[in-house]
Parts: sequence; C-alpha cells; structure tokens
Amino acid sequence: MTDQEASQSEKEQPDEVQYDPTSSRYDLYECPDCDNVVLALGRDEPPMSCHDRPMERVTDVEMSVKPPDVKQVLLQAFGLPKAGLDICLCVIGEGPLSANEVAESLEYDRSTVTRYLNTLVELGLLRRSELNREEGGVVNVYHSVDLERMRRETLIGFYVWAGEAAALIEDANLTKQDYLEENPDQELPEMFWESFDGE
Repeated sequence: MTDQEASQSEKEQPDEVQYDPTSSRYDLYECPDCDNVVLALGRDEPPMSCHDRPMERVTDVEMSVKPPDVKQVLLQAFGLPKAGLDICLCVIGEGPLSANEVAESLEYDRSTVTRYLNTLVELGLLRRSELNREEGGVVNVYHSVDLERMRRETLIGFYVWAGEAAALIEDANLTKQDYLEENPDQELPEMFWESFDGE
C-alpha cells in the first residue's frame, strides 16, 4: 500500500460508528424483562431466551463509538504489544519457523521472540512442534493453528475480555447509583470515573 493509499484509507475510516441492526454483521439482543444483553454473530434468530421468552433485537441504540482497529483489539484483548503481534503475523504468514528464523526475519532479539512465541502458544494462536535437523539435533518450530480453531480462540478470548469490561462498567454504574442515593443533594464529583476502583 502506498503512502497516498494509506492516507486515503485513513480518511475513509469513520471517526465514530453506530450499531446498525440492518447490517447483519452482528446482532445485539436484550431481554424485555431485565437488563440482560447479548452479542450474536452469524445468527438469524435470537440466540437464547430469557425468562422463558425470546430475547428481542436491539434497534434503538443512540450511542456512537470509535471504530475498532483489529491490531488494537488484539493488543487490548490478549495483552500483546506490537512485538508480539508482529511475531504472530510473521509465523502465520511465513511459518513454520524457528525462533531464530523469526528473530532474523523481524530483526528482533531472540529472547524477546522466544518469550512471545511461548505466550502465543499458550494463548492458542500458534502451535509448536519439534523438527529433526538434517545435520542432527532437534529444533522447535512454530506454525499457525487451524483457521477455525484460531477463529474460535480469538472470539472466545475477546468475549472474555469484553465480558470483564462490561462487568467493570456495570460495577461503576452501580457505584455511581449508590453514591447518588447516599448523597441526593450532591452532584457526582468530576473525578468519579478517575477514582473508581472496580476491585
């Protein structure tokens, strides 16, 4: 991609996006009787029921959010800094590779590469196997996992992260509600969110 194409792509990226229930890329459903909300991918019908009633598709979202970037999602959800992401993409694109080969390809320190390769294996994003060298000895090489497995692992990993984020937001809102009930004559302090402790 040229600098001009990259610049054009950045210009086309919207500053904010809003949930569009007609896009069918994903769906949000909520319970008509409680505050239960779920996200569903690749489904035409409500994914579950709540209180013995089908959940209803959300259609009245007013809030806009910044559009996600796939690299930032992986960085945030899986705790991978840029180096870890570079290493993962290198193996997926060029593997199987040894730690030395990845280090040479990316010009990264071998100890850094080995550390992230082990982390990526633990996350289920890469797999490791032993390869017998022609000159003797054994070396560990790293491969990309099956695409369906990677899809599942990354989605589940993201949902766990999103669930933790949602729980933190819920805790913050409950804390805010408790504060306002205990202090009905006071406005919420400006530093409330900065000082909130979700633990």
